[in-house]
Amino acid sequence: MLIIPKIKICGLKKLEQIHMINKYEVDYVGFVFAKSKRQISPKTAKEMKLALREDIKAVGVFVDTPIEEVNKIAKYCNLDIVQLHGRETPKECEQSIVPVWKAFSVKEKLELNLIDEYKKVSGFLFDSSRGGSGKTFDWDLIKGISKSYFTILAGGLNIDNIENAIKKVNPHVIDVSSGVETNGEKDEEKIKEFIRRAKAI
Repeated sequence: MLIIPKIKICGLKKLEQIHMINKYEVDYVGFVFAKSKRQISPKTAKEMKLALREDIKAVGVFVDTPIEEVNKIAKYCNLDIVQLHGRETPKECEQSIVPVWKAFSVKEKLELNLIDEYKKVSGFLFDSSRGGSGKTFDWDLIKGISKSYFTILAGGLNIDNIENAIKKVNPHVIDVSSGVETNGEKDEEKIKEFIRRAKAI
């Protein structure tokens, strides 16, 4: 049976985008603290979180940031979840003060025993790289994984492929960033259409 996936819009950079997102059926937003063109400061993230609709969860995106620093930012910004894209160990994940989504880059069939080492995390995010590439991967490589693990699908999702992605992977959460942008800025019409197509399944 198909899961109706929750929707995460990642890479928000300014307050106006929060006011826009608040109007739609979105479940999570992502604030990027790792070095990237979408990186924001903890101060900006805190302001955005304060303006965020109460039922939308804020996810902080990190790559190889020391867990003490992750916790400090999570507390300051009142993050609900942290998404860890680096080489964080199971032990480091367990030290987080908020729930963790551990990210894995999918290049070939996943070693499930590697995933099983992360016993205390709340979910697993699967992407084509360490985040933000805007490219898809072979979804057949993680087919059926959502039966056993809370699954977040990322990497190159957009209006044209989202229905096929949901049918193949059956994820609990779909995570989109560049797929709802035009010239590097979040596009309200694309966000609306992305949500419509994802929910229509």
